[in-house]
Amino acid sequence: MTTDAAKGSYVEPGKGYDRDMNYIPDRITRDGRDGWPVEAGRYRLIVARACPWANRSIIVRRLLGLEDAISIGYCGPTHDERSWTFDLDPGGVDPVLGIERLQQAFFKRYPDYPRGITVPAIVDVPTGQVVTNDFPWITHDFSTEWTEFHREGAPDLWPDDVRDEMEEVMQRIFTEVNNGVYRCGFAGSQTAYEAAYDRLFAALDWLEERLATRRFLMGDTITEADVRLFTTLARFDAVYHGHFKCNRQKLAEMPVLWAYARDLFQTPGFGETIDFDQIKTHYYVVHSDINPTGIVPKGPEPELWLAPHGREELGGRPFGDGTAPLPER
Repeated sequence: MTTDAAKGSYVEPGKGYDRDMNYIPDRITRDGRDGWPVEAGRYRLIVARACPWANRSIIVRRLLGLEDAISIGYCGPTHDERSWTFDLDPGGVDPVLGIERLQQAFFKRYPDYPRGITVPAIVDVPTGQVVTNDFPWITHDFSTEWTEFHREGAPDLWPDDVRDEMEEVMQRIFTEVNNGVYRCGFAGSQTAYEAAYDRLFAALDWLEERLATRRFLMGDTITEADVRLFTTLARFDAVYHGHFKCNRQKLAEMPVLWAYARDLFQTPGFGETIDFDQIKTHYYVVHSDINPTGIVPKGPEPELWLAPHGREELGGRPFGDGTAPLPER
């Protein structure tokens, strides 16, 4: 996770939250210009279901049908100051990479790696070295560089005709919503918290209005913008409303966004990637400076996400000219 996951400290008294956006900038491309060419079976995507940034890559990999081209390894929902760990696997060891901690892949390439050990990350299987943890580019490149390995019927998540506007929409969603909830939760002063709170809900009000007349953020079909917003909305009532003090309203009290989020949750490729128990365990256990007791709340009930949403009345075709992904193997 990109909140200094392996550094152990989140809240700086008296300060606002400032996300460290310096990631390993390498990209996996068709021309291999960074030294990492697209090659089926060579790379392993390391994620945690708890993390919203990693959740994006899980969804995009599913939607595009890259399961056979890029293997996936799941870390558990909690970590210590050193690293995410593979405690869900037998013996606590990733069965492909043979490591207990994601940190080992980072240190194999950078012995003195100074930043947080974050997910998602892509590891080069032959060398065991991390390739990149630059989460916005990971999903972008899944769509644009790995096209040779997309499934038949894969949706176009970066449509040319709306790309410029989509970049603007995604930037606002990132700064004000995806990162906005963290600015609330990790604020080190009342002033910083209230400023972050106001910015967050101003953006959510804008999204309520935008989505009132269109089924998805960019129109009739799902794009990367919807993936990026969904992973925050999926965690809103379970975590951000209480744990991060984003409590003007619950998502379930914002009628348009709540229906939109349920629409996506019930769309193949989205809801099956969500594990509410892992999500709650991560935030309420790892963030000990916010929740020192480590108590994990029981609610809300996940069945609420399966209620009818009525968004079909707006028309649209979620996958455009494509088709839904097959059920997970």
